[in-house]
Amino acid sequence: MLIRIQDDAHPIVPSEITSESLYRGRRDFIRAAGLGGIAFAAPAAFGAAPFSSIQKSPFSTDEKPTPQNSIISYNNYYEFGTSKDDPARNVGRFKTRPWTVRVEGLCAKPRTFAIDDLLKLAPIEERIYRMRCVEGWSMVIPWNGFPLASLLKQVEPLGSAKFVEFTSAADRASMPGLALPVLDWPYTEGLRLDEAMHPLTLLALGLYGEELLAQNGAPLRLVVPWKYGFKGAKSLVRIRLTDKQPGTAWNKAAPNEYGFYSNVNPEVDHPRWSQASERRLGEFGKRKTLPFNGYAEQVAKLYAGMDLRKFY
Repeated sequence: MLIRIQDDAHPIVPSEITSESLYRGRRDFIRAAGLGGIAFAAPAAFGAAPFSSIQKSPFSTDEKPTPQNSIISYNNYYEFGTSKDDPARNVGRFKTRPWTVRVEGLCAKPRTFAIDDLLKLAPIEERIYRMRCVEGWSMVIPWNGFPLASLLKQVEPLGSAKFVEFTSAADRASMPGLALPVLDWPYTEGLRLDEAMHPLTLLALGLYGEELLAQNGAPLRLVVPWKYGFKGAKSLVRIRLTDKQPGTAWNKAAPNEYGFYSNVNPEVDHPRWSQASERRLGEFGKRKTLPFNGYAEQVAKLYAGMDLRKFY
């Protein structure tokens, strides 16, 4: 069955919005959110603004962002534990400086980038994206970053490159979740090259104008807003261009539940729950899930002619 795409408007009326004075003030925020016991990983103190300037992006939704305290305290990051509050509690020993990411494989100019050099690679943008988790909850997150395409162009992909593989950090000394046999560590993800080069695909270094915290994937993570959240590999250490579709962590662990493409598709249910609706954090009740998470107008053409029930 070929999916028929519509990009219907879906107004949002959040029931809980954090004021600017709250999320910009470190002490007020920590006191109000009750996060005094949560560990925040080095190097930057929470509330630091490492970006010299942030440009507003035309790709942003006009929906209200999810409160910052929800974004930093309710996470899926199994390297730090499988409960939603485990990452924020368990990141204390995780260090994000010094940090490099290697970009290699089928490219003319493979290169290792220091994380601080990436701040100079392209203008940092604020992109307010809808994000949908495969478990049925969603957020609206104001990411700060730059298009992945800006980085890939630096290494000049070869004509034979068809896919991009992403590898996350796997430091057993600071990531207690690696002791759990949940996944084949290190965490890996992948995109087709045209997906990776799409202008919506983002490398995020921050959110809400501040440097990423470890529980959100510091210092560098992938953001692909029309796909389920697990596609957004965190704490990247390697990006590799390849001519073969790479294996991905969740697809290897449960191929009947997690496909390579992982596009948000309300017509294809997860074997254990429906994907037709979602619960936005900070709201009561559920809302209808939109094809491609509401980004069909921008990305549906990437999958023209594909059976999206088969290529899920």
